[in-house]
Amino acid sequence: MIRRRSRTTPPRPRPGRHGRHGREGRSAVVRPPLPPLETRVERFDMAVGSAAEFLRSAWEELREVRFEMADMPPATDADGIPRWTVLPAERRIVLYRLPIERLGHLHRDDDMHRRMMIESCVFRAAAEYLGRDPWDLGPDRFRDI
Repeated sequence: MIRRRSRTTPPRPRPGRHGRHGREGRSAVVRPPLPPLETRVERFDMAVGSAAEFLRSAWEELREVRFEMADMPPATDADGIPRWTVLPAERRIVLYRLPIERLGHLHRDDDMHRRMMIESCVFRAAAEYLGRDPWDLGPDRFRDI
């Protein structure tokens, strides 16, 4: 014989952590998410810094040049949004992180290609500062390949 509860008895209140079947919620399978080891700003800073140090060691004219980073340019120009600004009188090159990261069209969106794009912008800005072709800035051993 099946015993049925009468509908007149109110249901028992469940504790806040219990599910609809009266069981306690399960623990998380993985630990809570940790903050990333590197942020996008730190990765951009590292890529610009390493490319700038390489160029400073290879070119005497770039040893006193400051490579600076900013989020956005102050204004657009006739060509659109600039990726960098070269200021030879002040011996400064300012690279703009957001236009470089967001407006660069990568055929493959991974860490290596993003870093290569940032480094190519550093090389092109330094080439503009020196009045040379960006391919001339590499060491001699890479030119004959």
